[in-house]
Amino acid sequence: MLTGWSRVALHGKAVDVFDPPGLAQPRGVVLYLHSVGGESLAEEAVYTAALARHGFACAAPQTMRSWWVDHVCEEFDVSLTAERFLLDTVVPWIRERWNWGTRPLATVGISMGGQGAVRLGFRHPQVFPIVGSVAGAFDFHEWYGQGSPLDTMYTHREQARLDTAILQIRPSHYPPHIWFACDPDDTEWYRGNDRLHEKLTAYGLPHTADLETTAGGHDWSYFQHMAEPLFAFVATAVQQEGRRLL
Repeated sequence: MLTGWSRVALHGKAVDVFDPPGLAQPRGVVLYLHSVGGESLAEEAVYTAALARHGFACAAPQTMRSWWVDHVCEEFDVSLTAERFLLDTVVPWIRERWNWGTRPLATVGISMGGQGAVRLGFRHPQVFPIVGSVAGAFDFHEWYGQGSPLDTMYTHREQARLDTAILQIRPSHYPPHIWFACDPDDTEWYRGNDRLHEKLTAYGLPHTADLETTAGGHDWSYFQHMAEPLFAFVATAVQQEGRRLL
């Protein structure tokens, strides 16, 4: 693990934890949701450096290929869903671990985790008013029937589609700080990101979308390239939320 990271077990599940060096209290707390590959930020120097630079603490749970939804993925757990694990176990632990009280949390992710972060914010904006996604795999229903855990998590493709982030948008109840980005060369997931942008625009909901920057497609070269824009957005949002609560 890189400097600043450690690992704890919550409900028997691994969670990687980052404490920003030199700070008694973090400037913000980020819940990071991993991609299908399960890569941990504890081994990712670019994202770790960005967290440290902005003074953010981070909790990064491991939930296998759960897609971060409220359906059981037996790879992760035979009865506990990833969404309930986050809300009922990880979030309370975060608030206690960093003495965070009721202050706002940010959730961000890459690919599977990117869609998970945005989806989580749409469903629970009072918990996660700040969301960010890099190369979000928003149209995950397209993977239904291809031998992934989605095949047992949902009874059919349409059920999966109805559970995607775009269909969780409620114009009267949404996270005030939404950021997402996707490389135009990301042929599999770009359309879903563009569709999300169209939907939010049609509803008149504020958001920031970078659908123009290109840096390698759906690849870590692009993910790393977008780390600083992502966390710069989160830092500004944290400051704005802090002023709102004064």
